[in-house]
Amino acid sequence: MTTMLEAADVARVSGRPRSAPPAWLVVALACAGQFLVVLDVSVVNVALPSIRADLGMSGSGLQWVVNAYSIAFAGFMLLGGRAGDLYGRKRMFLVGLGLFTVASLAGGLAEGGGQLLLARAVQGLGAAVLAPATLTIVTSAVPEGPARARAIATWTAVGAGGGAAGGFFGGLLVDTLSWRWVLLINVPVGAVVLLGSLLWLTESRAGDGRRLDLPGALLVTGGLAVLAYGISQTEAEGWTAAATLVPLAVGLALVGAFLLVESRTAAPLMPLGLLRVRAVASANAAMFLSGAALFCTWYFITLYAQNVLGYSPLDAGLAMLPSSLAIVLGSKLAPRLMRRSGARRVAVLGTLVALTGYAWQSTMTADGGYLTSIMGPGILMMLGAGLASTPLASLATSGAAPGEAGLVSGLINTSRTMGGSLGLAVLSTLAAARTGSADSAQALTQGYALAFGAGTSVLVAAVVLMLVWLPRRTPAG
Repeated sequence: MTTMLEAADVARVSGRPRSAPPAWLVVALACAGQFLVVLDVSVVNVALPSIRADLGMSGSGLQWVVNAYSIAFAGFMLLGGRAGDLYGRKRMFLVGLGLFTVASLAGGLAEGGGQLLLARAVQGLGAAVLAPATLTIVTSAVPEGPARARAIATWTAVGAGGGAAGGFFGGLLVDTLSWRWVLLINVPVGAVVLLGSLLWLTESRAGDGRRLDLPGALLVTGGLAVLAYGISQTEAEGWTAAATLVPLAVGLALVGAFLLVESRTAAPLMPLGLLRVRAVASANAAMFLSGAALFCTWYFITLYAQNVLGYSPLDAGLAMLPSSLAIVLGSKLAPRLMRRSGARRVAVLGTLVALTGYAWQSTMTADGGYLTSIMGPGILMMLGAGLASTPLASLATSGAAPGEAGLVSGLINTSRTMGGSLGLAVLSTLAAARTGSADSAQALTQGYALAFGAGTSVLVAAVVLMLVWLPRRTPAG
């Protein structure tokens, strides 16, 4: 998540007014918004079995509790960054946080699966509006130099901490209260941050006259959602049924229309010309493939721990803490290794480490132990994810002009999240097809193991792509 919020171009931030509030307070408010956004990507994972039992959702429908959020988040993130540039970062921060908080309340009070999924999609939209403003608010509050570097490091650590803490806090809330509190907890926290932001944040904007590419955002988000739905239909209907082929065709048509709109609009959400730059195109393709596998890790491990090994939600959250910390460690090690070995080699190394963890996880059994079936492979998968993400982002931005670095940073995070959303749809469908109608521990394990085996193949493809296509030397950009 380190590059996610750079979609808003920090080079255009206007100066602070003379009556600016204390910098530490502004940084704290922006980081609180960042924490909520990242936390909600992972916090619901440990609640999934409880949600299914309470709302009667199907196994294939359960993936949409995660995907409804991530697809809306990815599809509207670049639009959110552009809106902050045009209409003001504080204003978009408040709008996004307000939308996110109200949607959290609606999701926590949902009485059916459809209501919950709608609330999660609105949450993702709110997060997409809120997220790009947080880093820009931080950099506008702190003068350039060591102080700004420390502020950005704080923002980065809070983001990584949100992802790492999601499993633990989710398990604690589900065990002590109910699954609804993984969403309801956002309401009081969001209200406090909203009030503080109204009082103390100051406005900044770019005012460069560009327009919002709303048609592009709607087309790419709709295309991804319909494609994911079509993939999920293959479990029950097969690949040749109309219920599968129609949404797949519609989804592809929407994505095609998105590309057409982007090629013709004056202010595209995703300038297609950037993809002619080798570093940008190859790094985004590699991030898409990596995200397609690695995004699903905690989803399947959580289900395996609770549905097969009998862990409580809190135990499942605690079980994932080592792997959650491993991704933080990998993110910290990556810059040091890049200075010695180069971005391309570190990206390949990280993906190989993750691939090893995925292959190990695919050997899981119904009576597996914690060390060999969860902690060991989990650490490798997440350590590799942390090692690979930073060099891929670095390669992508190195191939862009200085004025496009923020856009490319947002683009590569969008590629990762979009890849993860479609990957979750595919791997969940494979797992459900292998499990079939059986609900035994053995059948469930076979389904989860197949998902990790397929994820291993995706990561092998990612390694081959990196070796063949990523530039050997970082472009001067």
